[in-house]
Amino acid sequence: MAALTRYRAFFQFLRPQMSIMDNGSISQDVLHSLLYNRAQCARHAFSGETRKYSTDVKSGDDLIVKYLDGDDSGIVVFGIDRPKAKNAISKNLVKMMSEAVESVKKNSKVRTVILCSIVPGIFCAATSAKMGLVETKLAIIPGAGGTQRLPRTVGVSVAKELIFAARVLDGVEAQSLGLVNHAVEQNKSGDAAYLRALDLAREFNPRGPIAIRMAKLAINQGIEVDLTTGLAIEEACYAQVIPTKDRLEGLAAFKEKRLPRYKGK
Repeated sequence: MAALTRYRAFFQFLRPQMSIMDNGSISQDVLHSLLYNRAQCARHAFSGETRKYSTDVKSGDDLIVKYLDGDDSGIVVFGIDRPKAKNAISKNLVKMMSEAVESVKKNSKVRTVILCSIVPGIFCAATSAKMGLVETKLAIIPGAGGTQRLPRTVGVSVAKELIFAARVLDGVEAQSLGLVNHAVEQNKSGDAAYLRALDLAREFNPRGPIAIRMAKLAINQGIEVDLTTGLAIEEACYAQVIPTKDRLEGLAAFKEKRLPRYKGK
């Protein structure tokens, strides 16, 4: 999450994950086998019902995609627009989101995606917003990964405390626990968090896209394994940036005291 206010947004570099080749310390087959086996264990652990969505909308622009231009070229904004349903997930929204993600993954010019709400006050709130996993109040447990993602974010002990107590947090408390990266005061136009997310996207955009991609891959996959395997994944990802033209451009720009012009090659 990038920010929390009346306009909460998050962003991520979206590129197809590059395979880890054998010139790293862990081969492509070994790494992929490791990650595939972990995914299969989770996939076959339960065989319950398919998740139910809020509605079965057949049409409508539940998602508005905007490609920014000029100095912000490379930034794409996904805006969720379901005012009557308060931006609740629907099959149509999931379909549109999947199609939008696949589209930007194939676009080599896209560097950063911001996800936000078009509906004022929905999917987000002011720094005094309330949020929490309160299912134990109803004698059930958090679903959709709540019991798995929360401890990975805030730690096992804190996650248990929040879930057992069905505790509700405000924006400032959420930031202090690391649930959101930033909590910003709302502005008159109601887009303070979006503007903060946009500022962060502007910080990311000039950096080497392959380096960002490999750093993301190393972090995302390394956090799921032991440290020794994680270090091997990092080394393999580092090996991917060595032969790139962007690395040479970065060195040349540093030597010539100018801004680099990365092309993702």
